[in-house]
Amino acid sequence: MKRAALFLIFLSLQVLSAQETPTITISKSDKLTIAVTGLSAGDAKILENDLTMSGYFRIASKDGAGFVASGSGGGNSLNGSVTDRTGKTVLSQSFSGSARGKIHAFADQIVETLTGNKGIASTKIAFAATRTGKKEIYTADADGANVTQLTTDNNISVAPSLSPDGRKLAYTGYKSGYADVYEIDLGSGSRNRIIKFPGTNSGAAYSPDGNRIALTLSKDGNPELYVTSAGGGNARRLTRTPGVESSPTWSPDGDEIIYSGDDRGTPQLYRVSSSGGTGRQIATGANYNTEPNWSPDGKKVAFNTRSGGFMVSVLDLASGSTRTLGEGQDPVWGADSRHLIFASGGSLILLDTQTGQRATLVSGLGKISEPTWSR
Repeated sequence: MKRAALFLIFLSLQVLSAQETPTITISKSDKLTIAVTGLSAGDAKILENDLTMSGYFRIASKDGAGFVASGSGGGNSLNGSVTDRTGKTVLSQSFSGSARGKIHAFADQIVETLTGNKGIASTKIAFAATRTGKKEIYTADADGANVTQLTTDNNISVAPSLSPDGRKLAYTGYKSGYADVYEIDLGSGSRNRIIKFPGTNSGAAYSPDGNRIALTLSKDGNPELYVTSAGGGNARRLTRTPGVESSPTWSPDGDEIIYSGDDRGTPQLYRVSSSGGTGRQIATGANYNTEPNWSPDGKKVAFNTRSGGFMVSVLDLASGSTRTLGEGQDPVWGADSRHLIFASGGSLILLDTQTGQRATLVSGLGKISEPTWSR
């Protein structure tokens, strides 16, 4: 795996009651040290794992840590605080939610307060897996815990897409005998078939604001890209080519879409306005490019290339440079634009693209594919 050269990350600490805001400058290989106290053993382990997973922290003893995170409370509430080495409080906030949810929220707030970056602990992931012998959709926490089978269609359920807020999930199902798009409300469990045009309806992707869906439809003959409302109505065609367009991914502002198209032979990446127009090919340096996913910061696109097997690659949109991170399929960015999840060897893998550190999030569910990640 190739690694980027070391660079500096400038992290600002917002210290309560301080007259000035101190700035810590650390290299990529450095991590902030933090101790966790006051929580039960189980909750402390979750918080420590969340902070370690973020890539910004190293767990240390209280005496040797630069920061100390403490928690108190019970039931669905948590009072969380962080102090620095001088004893000054840098974070004090109450959190509510499920047993794990409030700890994840605390972790994300620590990450944001001490580094200025968005945390990923509170986010949700979903994926397709073949544990039952059929492809069904599963959900889990970002750390791989709480794996839950979402669909029981006993058919083919593929291409899950979580809404940005993690409250809804769209997927392509064949329950009717045709490829239609279904949407599940993850809170109530209710499901509706929202897109059911004649032909194939597949690869739904929510816009960043959750108000639109981009997907591939073949209702007019050739598989082309369309944008619909969040409810599946008002379908507007974006592309008109002799090839097949698939795997749309939105820019953070919702103004553009990157997709894979094969009208020139092998699949290539293209960029098009979300209101329509002519797709512009994106140079990646590879002759086979599929499954693009645009990072939330708008700076990078992860996608699959092919060199014997499928490889995870990342394109820097500003420089045009591409680096290959290793074998895997269907990469998708986390909310921090730092971590990727992808399928590899029947498992779901988490990759820190800055350090190269990998962790297996989910395994033992047959073949896992097509992960999606809330923002």
